[in-house]
Amino acid sequence: MTQFYLQEDKLYVSVDCIILGFKENAIHVLIIKRKFEPLKGERSLMGGFVRTNESLDETVSRVVFESTGIEDVYMEQVGTYGEVGRDIGERVISVVYYALIDMELFDEKLEKKHNAEWININNVGQLILDHNRFLEDTLKLMKRRTTTRPVGFNLLPEKFTLPQLQLLYEAIYQRPLDKRNFRKKLFEMDILEKLDEKDKLFSKKGAFYYRFNKEKYDRLLEDGYYFSL
Repeated sequence: MTQFYLQEDKLYVSVDCIILGFKENAIHVLIIKRKFEPLKGERSLMGGFVRTNESLDETVSRVVFESTGIEDVYMEQVGTYGEVGRDIGERVISVVYYALIDMELFDEKLEKKHNAEWININNVGQLILDHNRFLEDTLKLMKRRTTTRPVGFNLLPEKFTLPQLQLLYEAIYQRPLDKRNFRKKLFEMDILEKLDEKDKLFSKKGAFYYRFNKEKYDRLLEDGYYFSL
């Protein structure tokens, strides 16, 4: 190691991950109670330090898998937070990501292992350090993304009903959507595949299941088409 590197200060780089899921018609975030000092027992987002043999994406993939038991989820970087004194333990720069998961795939045993729980984003309350800011910035970014990309489908199981899909987008936008206009936009995009199967849990008539057709959407992108909902 050259003298140039040796004379510089040593810093820690962490990844904080806002892991989001959809249940009970609301967006939920995975929150843990911190197991170590400082701030032991306080509520925190999931996270971990970047290891010397990992890229940032590899670190966040590891954190998400260790927290949920799920691989290959949709992730996006929110930003980098490096204010001096933001972490009361050490000088830490945090790179924040959010991850969208299908709650049906979540390994519930990991809740107990990590002392974690899913909390409605509207009821999160106070988190440690600047984690509330991370969450606020994430929700703003996700709202923007869902208007121009089909990222919301990552929060649903492979097959879903149109009422479920509308409830999801209402939860993301935090407002009701007109049913007629919502479905009109969806069908105009022609990116849903209707299945010969119904969900009859809430009515005898039932609601048809649909599946997001990613291959068709990718072809539309190649032709210059953009998602708009």
